[in-house]
Amino acid sequence: MYELRTLRDNLDPIREQLGPRGVDVPWDTLRTLIEQRRTLASQVEQLRSELNKGSEEVAKLKRAKQPADASMAAMKAIGERIKAIEDELRAVEEPLTDLNLRIPNLPHASVPIGKDASSNSEARRWGSPPTLTAPAKNHCELGETLGILDFDRAAKITGARFAVLTGAGARLERALINYMLDLHTTQHGYREVLPPFLVNRSSMTATGQLPKFEEDLFRLRDEDYFLIPTAEVPVTNLHRDELLNESELPIRYTAYTPCFRREAGSYGKETKGLIRLHQFNKIELVAFSKPEQSYEELERLTGHAEAILQGLGLHYRVVTLCTGDMGFSAAKTYDIEVWLPSQSHYREISSCSNFEGFQARRANIRYKGAVEKKGTKTEFVHTLNGSGLAVGRTVVAILENYQQPDGSVLIPEILRPYMGGLKQIEKS
Repeated sequence: MYELRTLRDNLDPIREQLGPRGVDVPWDTLRTLIEQRRTLASQVEQLRSELNKGSEEVAKLKRAKQPADASMAAMKAIGERIKAIEDELRAVEEPLTDLNLRIPNLPHASVPIGKDASSNSEARRWGSPPTLTAPAKNHCELGETLGILDFDRAAKITGARFAVLTGAGARLERALINYMLDLHTTQHGYREVLPPFLVNRSSMTATGQLPKFEEDLFRLRDEDYFLIPTAEVPVTNLHRDELLNESELPIRYTAYTPCFRREAGSYGKETKGLIRLHQFNKIELVAFSKPEQSYEELERLTGHAEAILQGLGLHYRVVTLCTGDMGFSAAKTYDIEVWLPSQSHYREISSCSNFEGFQARRANIRYKGAVEKKGTKTEFVHTLNGSGLAVGRTVVAILENYQQPDGSVLIPEILRPYMGGLKQIEKS
């Protein structure tokens, strides 16, 4: 969301800088509404000035015990005119605010220019693909053969794009959640949060999911509540409409939540398996930073997500997303992509972003900065978040990278204490 003054004075540069990201924005309509608002606001300001002067004149006449009826009638007419114009102003501000909320964030100068994922830039790699002595099986085949994944019963219970994990599969999911939370809280300096899994419309709007992406969300029928698509939403909104102290920053949170996504527009893509579900578990990292430190914080947060994969011994790469592949609210995003042997391909397992002040303006999250001559300066914080990690996709990576020729799967050593000492998942 942009300040109206910024939009009014920089509409063409913003449009040019957004490029393909702003293709859905009706720029001409936006320009018209901005000018209409400016004109109406100016008229109200002028009339209020006239009303103040008229009120002073009426007061003088009354003190002088002179007739004031004509002046009072004129003031009443001005008041009625102000009310009428304010009604017009509200009728303009509502669609203007809606359009403003639909304008994506501006990309950081370091973000590669491009229309799609083909223009993304690889930043680094860690590790190497495993050497398998038999043809790689995908996680669906492995999980179903081992009796730890059940997609058919999940479809019976609910529908497509859901999964049931049982036995060692369920324990592996739980082990990963605990391992990730433990690492982030004891070694990386995050404070654990267990937030609500339902949020209101204001929370969704603050982080950028609404109004543009409502079709991707699950909404309750009888309440204006939404199932969260990610813990980013409730955790970022912890400080909505708050004024933080500079000494508190940076603030870092981590949270486990289930996530719920309709995946509208993705039908036909990976309808079976754990890659693209309507419900999945995720560990989220969220940070609130001073603007001048936010890109250092982005590197730090991304490194913490990478540390999970390194501890698990999983090969991955880090990719800088180009302007056309970034999310709506992001100024810069790193995707961490893990290697999947069955596909001989990297797949996203974490997305780490700096939103700069974009979400903070929508959520009104500020902090008291340096003391100036006129008093204490307040600024919007910069918000950041990243998956640390998507748990289901981590299960996928473990099953595929640690598969054995006999169909069993080794448990990464760092997870074995969380698995009660279990070293290998074998067919029951």
